[in-house]
Amino acid sequence: MEIKKIRLSNVGRFTDLEVAFAPTDTLVSKVTVFVGNNGCGKTTILTSLATSLSWLVARIRSQRSKGVLIDQDCINNDASTASITLDVHEPGYFNLPHEQDFSWTLVRLRPGHVALDKGNLAGATDLAHCYGETLSIAEVAASLPLIVYYPVERSVLDIPLELTSRTDFNQLEGYENALGQGVDFTRFFEWFRQREDIENESGISSVLLSDIKKAIATPDKKIIQEIERMHASSRDKQLNAVRKAISAFMPGFDNLRVQRKPRLLMAIDKGGKTLNVAQLSQGEKSMMALVGDIARRLAMMNPGVENPLEGNGVVMIDEVDMHLHPRWQRRLIHQLTETFPNCQFILTTHSPLVISDSKDVLCYVLDDGKLVEKKGLYGLDANQVLLSVMETEVRNTDVQERLDQLLDLLQDKKLKAAKTLFEALSGELPAGHIELAKAALLIRKMELRSA
Repeated sequence: MEIKKIRLSNVGRFTDLEVAFAPTDTLVSKVTVFVGNNGCGKTTILTSLATSLSWLVARIRSQRSKGVLIDQDCINNDASTASITLDVHEPGYFNLPHEQDFSWTLVRLRPGHVALDKGNLAGATDLAHCYGETLSIAEVAASLPLIVYYPVERSVLDIPLELTSRTDFNQLEGYENALGQGVDFTRFFEWFRQREDIENESGISSVLLSDIKKAIATPDKKIIQEIERMHASSRDKQLNAVRKAISAFMPGFDNLRVQRKPRLLMAIDKGGKTLNVAQLSQGEKSMMALVGDIARRLAMMNPGVENPLEGNGVVMIDEVDMHLHPRWQRRLIHQLTETFPNCQFILTTHSPLVISDSKDVLCYVLDDGKLVEKKGLYGLDANQVLLSVMETEVRNTDVQERLDQLLDLLQDKKLKAAKTLFEALSGELPAGHIELAKAALLIRKMELRSA
């Protein structure tokens, strides 16, 4: 499933906005990124997508279920009604006779007003019915599209290792809290602990494998290889998908697991050293939980697929760069598309590194309710993106003005004034400042010429 277009009428600050999403006729990438100042409407677009998609998810789970209504507070102050129209393309992955397009419109009125357009949710109902028919065919290990939204409020609040009861994590549980506000990933850890319990009951756990190797007095290569083969074949496919995704995103991190001795905790190996997940930085925990949750949901939605990470769907992430080191920001989109190759990603960011390091990304700049597509960003350095896309100075404005003044004085051959300003700046700025180094060279050349 792919989202092709959304139209917002009187939603938030948008009186009439139409947005097309990648892939397009000219872009093969499945990544769309929105940038812009705080309050420009980036989150409004993602929230509107999630609101509209909630009706599809609800009707996949139950034909008569209802999704989320447009928030009354989101209706434009000058309007009595707001609407969201979503155009969706289904390539025919899910037992459909051929690729099809679906569309539906959600409308919300202010209290006391009469609806001129009541909306039409038939498209969501029809698409959900197609998926339902696929699930009804017992002989088919049916797949469902991932549909998930991670808002800014996402966080890792708790790791509930003590399970009071077992939960039936069936295929449709992949939609549980997938479009809700304030996702906290608690469900991810509950699911992981339960799946690992089942995995250990039916096979050879990593701890047992290690103990066996230590217990063999004279290790035999063939015996060890056979034990490792038995261990690998007994591993849970869904858990393996999560482990694989986390290792791909976080180089140096491996073997996420529940450690039961000497005390119960969730552990992961970092650079060969075992750490309690609770000891990781906020950025590390957020990345691990985000990637793990996407992988978990894909594994649940695609039980019959050899590699669940190749399942398709739509992933929306608000402020995708949140808590991440610039090194991780730079490779984030590449890692998302490499690890989850068939997912469509719709992201917002404040980081120039996110949008300048991947080819074919569809980038939109939002400003005062208007949308402008930005092309040719691949390969630009962070300063160029800050200036040309985010319209932000690359350094402190006062310092920049004084550096510009210094350059003007040198160009006008006003050596004495230039040296005075240079000395003042040298006392304030750190040693080795590149602009001052250039100015020092120019001053030296002018002095030599004067001499």
